[in-house]
Amino acid sequence: MPFSYVLEPLQIHNLSSVLEHWRVDGLEFLRVDVPKIIVIVILAFVLIRLMKVVINRLLAFSRHEGGVRAQQLRTAAGVIGSAGTFVVIFLALMQILPVLGVNMGPLLASAGVAGLAIGFGAQTLVHDVINGFFILLENQYAVGDVVRVAGVKGTVEAMGMRNTTLRDDDGTVHIVPNSEIKIVSNLTRDWAQLALHISVAYNEDSDRVVKLLTQLAEDLRNDPAFHDDIVADPQVPGIERVASGEVDYLLLVKTLPGRQYRVTRELRRRIKECFQKNNIQAGNPARVYVLEGAPGANPAP
Repeated sequence: MPFSYVLEPLQIHNLSSVLEHWRVDGLEFLRVDVPKIIVIVILAFVLIRLMKVVINRLLAFSRHEGGVRAQQLRTAAGVIGSAGTFVVIFLALMQILPVLGVNMGPLLASAGVAGLAIGFGAQTLVHDVINGFFILLENQYAVGDVVRVAGVKGTVEAMGMRNTTLRDDDGTVHIVPNSEIKIVSNLTRDWAQLALHISVAYNEDSDRVVKLLTQLAEDLRNDPAFHDDIVADPQVPGIERVASGEVDYLLLVKTLPGRQYRVTRELRRRIKECFQKNNIQAGNPARVYVLEGAPGANPAP
């Protein structure tokens, strides 16, 4: 006989009751829960848009500002944008999931365990990011600065949240993780000072040497080609060291950041010409050793 299935009146009543409960729950969800979700989504969208407006203003300011601070501003804008968007979306989900009936207790416990495991496995990465953020926030250095960090000295070519890229004098590129940066020595912040030690023969008149060096440094500052590079009057404090056969004189000059190298080279050139013109004998003169007899010759009987 063919298979047939006939719903009993009780089954029909139960099915109608279930459908009625679904209808009531759906209407309750649409009336109460959906407006809450819509409000949360709208608030999250508004916050993200406001954040993007701030970031765009920051990027526009970096383009207008230019120079060594532009890279810092762009990096900070990218970090704030990505981190801020993540935080807003995370908080919005934490508000929406309970409305949908999701029990947040087990979910948060699982997230805590997973976060703990990830934290143990990525401690260095987290340290890099945190240290990089504070480097940017505190403006410890910028692109174009000459710095000494983690035992490496060079010009900052790029800055990121994880590492800093330096290029030293011979062209070698050093990528330094931000977590390794404990002490920052910025050699080009505000002003730089060069200290020249000029070695002169011991028998030269000290007052005359100091006067010549002072005049030479003042002439360099008054030179239009170097006037803008030197930010203060040069100083010749006097004798720095006395050794056998020579005396060292100290010359101090404050310059703009990064300009001390060309000023140093020009000073050395002028000092050489000045000493030649005024018959000043430089220190550490060449020594001539005289040997008795030619090499390999038999000694006289």
